[in-house]
Amino acid sequence: MMLKPNKIPEIPILTKQVAHASFPKGNIYITLKDELGIIYENEFFADLFPAKGQPAADPWRLAMITVMQFIEGLSDRQAVEAMASRIDWKYLLSLELTATGYDNSVLCEFRSRLIKGAPVTLLLDRLLKKCEERKWIKKRGTIRTDSTHMLGAIRATNRLVCIGETIRAALNSLATVAPDWMRQHAIPDWTKRYSSRIGSTRLPQSQLKQLGFAIQIGKDGYDLLDIIYQQDDEGWLRNLPAVKLLRNVWVQQFYLQEDKINYRDKQLGIPPALQFISSPYDKDARYAKKYTTSWIGYKVHITETCQEDLPYLITHMVTTKSPIADSNMTDGIHDDLKKDKRLPKTHLVDTGYIDSALLVNSKKQYAVELLGPTRSDQKWQARSGKGFALKNFKVDLDKQEAICPEGHTSKSWTIAYDKRKKEMIKVKFSMKDCKVCKSKAFCTKAQRRTLTLLPKEEYQAMIKARIGQSRGDYITTYNRRAGVEATISLGVRAFGMRRSRYIGLCKANLQNVIIATAMNFSRIYYWLEERPRERTRISAFRKLMEYPDRIVA
Repeated sequence: MMLKPNKIPEIPILTKQVAHASFPKGNIYITLKDELGIIYENEFFADLFPAKGQPAADPWRLAMITVMQFIEGLSDRQAVEAMASRIDWKYLLSLELTATGYDNSVLCEFRSRLIKGAPVTLLLDRLLKKCEERKWIKKRGTIRTDSTHMLGAIRATNRLVCIGETIRAALNSLATVAPDWMRQHAIPDWTKRYSSRIGSTRLPQSQLKQLGFAIQIGKDGYDLLDIIYQQDDEGWLRNLPAVKLLRNVWVQQFYLQEDKINYRDKQLGIPPALQFISSPYDKDARYAKKYTTSWIGYKVHITETCQEDLPYLITHMVTTKSPIADSNMTDGIHDDLKKDKRLPKTHLVDTGYIDSALLVNSKKQYAVELLGPTRSDQKWQARSGKGFALKNFKVDLDKQEAICPEGHTSKSWTIAYDKRKKEMIKVKFSMKDCKVCKSKAFCTKAQRRTLTLLPKEEYQAMIKARIGQSRGDYITTYNRRAGVEATISLGVRAFGMRRSRYIGLCKANLQNVIIATAMNFSRIYYWLEERPRERTRISAFRKLMEYPDRIVA
């Protein structure tokens, strides 16, 4: 379908009259149309459409419908019905009152075009540019970032269910594309084992029987792969996505040793969570656990502005595989903001987004102050509260020496590398001094004390950050970071951020970018309406104990 260079029409007179008569005080769509005017234009989406073909629906309208769909949590079918029946929608879309809706498949096709042919953040970026024109985003201001989990659009499975469903998915795919071949080569027992969904209620109860069941599934999988790879005249079957996935899952879950099938465990080399396929129905979804929460799906990172005199606007949204650590995303967020010329002066984050290298790099490469609580010293000396922790030693980086609380000077200062090939400094004290020291029990359980220091720049940045955390102004500034948790709560409860609507990381990422755009539209509307922001609720008990002069509701 080709894109016609249509000019965005004015709101039809009758539509405008009826809309203002029906909503004399306006509503979100009428107010946004009146205040912001044109947000999306057809030319923004020109690269998504070929030069020849049938005329396509105006992409600016599809963009607005997509955002409104997520504002109200509608399905594609409900969205096109709202387009045909709602006066406020027709007002925003500049449609005649008699205009009918599109086919609902048009919205699905439009999202596919956004994924394949445009920057995934296109809808969000165009709105943010409009906000920058209105001076709603402060240059080099303060932003805050946090993450939350997102469930995949699949059933949560354990390893046993995963391998059972993987072979069942492969059998279903083969039965669809090559029914005669499947009927000829299928083993009769497969019908009994894989005709229905593999659920936890159908699994053996004892661990020994579960292991036997896993080995049986493994044998069936190897038999199926052998049959497929022995068929030279049917080689195309090997390239089916379900067959490729079966092979990959079997490599992760089993291994052959002298024709004996072994079910992998921790000792036999289970892949790390980032590589481990958790479901045959969404190969991008991954298992992760944070504190007491475990899930199969993705992780969403949200960054927003937090100037009190301006609307809070989400300026960056990215979705990743679940096991990726928050600290691995900090530089990527800064890179994206730098490209968009939206780098802040101060970036408020929690401990997960901070380490010593990031403190240095954020300041040096992006001129951004990364502000948040640093990781505490986890050595037993620091945790006990009585021992000699690193902070009790006087370290002179220029002289390359350290002095312990008892006045002894270190004897060696060497560069070393940890298991991750990260550079560090090893500082060792004399065994002679440590052996006779009266405070040895508070210092080390070894024959002598050894300190592990960060490289010079990182060490200085970490010490500066820890000193800064003790200042009163730090607490006041950092308390503003908590507001991003309210944004996450809003996204989860009002915009469906907790669960993916779609299969695959790319589609989940697009969903969250659209959610961010929808949340910004809502916030702009509330800002224009001058509605006060909600404050943190205080329980009746706390009001009674801390504010006795107030009446408990």
